Amino acid sequence: MSERMPAVVLGGSGYVAGELLRLIAQHPELELAAVLSDSRPGEPVAAAFPHLASAYPGVRFRSLEAVETLMRTTPRTALFSAAPHGVSAGLVDRLLSAAEAGGMQTRCVDISADFRYPGAAAEYEGVYGHAHGAPARLAQFTCALPEHLGQVTTPHIAHPGCFATAALLASVPLLTLGLTEPEFFIAGVTGSTGSGREPSEGTHHPLRHADLYTYGALKHRHAPEIAACAGLATGIRPTLHFVPHSGPFARGIHLTVQALLKKPLSGAEAIEALAGFYRHSPFVRVGAAAPRLKEVVASNYAHLSAATDARSIAVLCVLDNLTKGAAGGALQWMNRLNGWDERTGLTASAPGWT
Repeated sequence: MSERMPAVVLGGSGYVAGELLRLIAQHPELELAAVLSDSRPGEPVAAAFPHLASAYPGVRFRSLEAVETLMRTTPRTALFSAAPHGVSAGLVDRLLSAAEAGGMQTRCVDISADFRYPGAAAEYEGVYGHAHGAPARLAQFTCALPEHLGQVTTPHIAHPGCFATAALLASVPLLTLGLTEPEFFIAGVTGSTGSGREPSEGTHHPLRHADLYTYGALKHRHAPEIAACAGLATGIRPTLHFVPHSGPFARGIHLTVQALLKKPLSGAEAIEALAGFYRHSPFVRVGAAAPRLKEVVASNYAHLSAATDARSIAVLCVLDNLTKGAAGGALQWMNRLNGWDERTGLTASAPGWT
């Protein structure tokens, strides 16, 4: 049995990093080498993630300098960045530079927003309001879902955001198959973990419990990322009208994409078209019944369905924002970048009664 590849996780104390650590612990080709946390260096990983105490009983968060030394001296590394946007690019650049200086090989999957506009620093700066931290690295990253890109020509990947993952899974088939006009009306509900670990008014439990409300309606920063990724996947950059909602649950996204049909299509025909499009995608399941969050939460699966009327189609998608929308999707990409079966370490079913 070959030696497992060392994995390095950045942004180590956040929710997405915690999900990465959970998945890496059960991955047959990866072994955790270091977890970077600038805010908690030297502290046990189990102090931040008690549910991972059995997986990492003696592992402690590492400093940036320690991780840099590791990258410079480790022949092959899988680098995952779950650092915040605006921070990730600088960290990734520094660690890739360390690996390159030592003649080491690294594959990186960035889960932040920093490399989602390859070759277009100005577009990133227009959305996020600050200069990009490593513009020279942009051309080394491709932003796409594994289901929508057959061949990867860059050494590294920028994983789309969790809302973007759901929106792209629902909309890219419509564009590719020429079923609709390139204008989408999107409404999505996300769990509180999508807002990160630091408490805020939007994630504080007494305010969010038993409530439902919109935020960033028609001006959410992920809308241009969705359009850009859809353009890369299909050659058509659609117009989007996106209304996100905060839901009273911790994990999961339920999203609906609506568009005008180019010609009449029955609901059964729409479902058949989606199923055909994803017939070779092991983590996307299409069915006639409306999908539910409990079918997918804590798994890397996405469930889709569709309904039509005389003029329009609604595609429904559910997925786990921390897994398929972030850590699981990133691990799926890392599998592909290293020539492993993309299902490796990711086939566990959803618990069902979360």
